[in-house]
Amino acid sequence: MKQTSWAFKVFTIMEFEEEGEYLREQQKKGWKLTAIRFPGIYYFVRCDAMDVVYQLDYNQEGRAHKDTYVQMFKDCGWEYLFDYVGYSYFRKNATEMKHDESIYCDNTSRLDMIRRIFKTRMIPLLFFFFLVILPNLFLHFDEKFSFMFIASLVLLVVYGLVFTNFTLGYIQFKRR
Repeated sequence: MKQTSWAFKVFTIMEFEEEGEYLREQQKKGWKLTAIRFPGIYYFVRCDAMDVVYQLDYNQEGRAHKDTYVQMFKDCGWEYLFDYVGYSYFRKNATEMKHDESIYCDNTSRLDMIRRIFKTRMIPLLFFFFLVILPNLFLHFDEKFSFMFIASLVLLVVYGLVFTNFTLGYIQFKRR
């Protein structure tokens, strides 16, 4: 039986809870997360099947003071795994949890994290969208079959999907 495995899985910015659940299910099946590589390739090692809760945190300030940040979670029983594209990954055995010990225990703190994501991820994308993609689209509008027009059109659709996904996810979070 093989001892390592990998899986390709894509989670959007707003699906950090779903990603944690996916990792929890993998651990229940006997696959412990060891690494994530771009673009969404998850690496696992065979382990005893157990219920382990995975949590993700997005906190640039915490990453700037790494030792203190990690120690704070360690003091609460969380094992720090690694950082990947701005998120810090933690896990904790479910049997050690007395109640819902989520890193973000209320919607206010979850919304704060989402605002941090917006500032560091979405605002730069918006600048790029308005300063590069839209001008290129209009610049090459008369050349409908040129590479630049088609590339700009594809990027327009991709960015539209990213912005829509983030906006709808944010609205759902606010309604909780």
